[in-house]
Amino acid sequence: MAMQLPEPIAAYFEADRTRNADAVAECFTENAVVKDEHKTHHGRQAIRHWKSEASTQFSYTVEPFAIEADGDRTVVTSQLVGDFPGSPLDLRYFFVLQDERIAELEIVP
Repeated sequence: MAMQLPEPIAAYFEADRTRNADAVAECFTENAVVKDEHKTHHGRQAIRHWKSEASTQFSYTVEPFAIEADGDRTVVTSQLVGDFPGSPLDLRYFFVLQDERIAELEIVP
């Protein structure tokens, strides 16, 4: 049975799969925050830039394989495989949703 992700999270992973930074940014609220690799990105423009940079720096695939609730956050564990040092690697994506969009995302190993 396929894992059921909330729609904004499923849309995020689909947009990331297609390397579409604009579509990724549209998954977020206007003032969303992303924390990844010890950097914080505020707002859709910064998120678009972050995803554009990440998508061109390395080739990778992300496959979600577990989901759980952690208070007001949805935690999705995914395997990241690509041409980057340390591949493959399991990452945890901590999502906070607001009004059918992502308000916060923190990605941690």
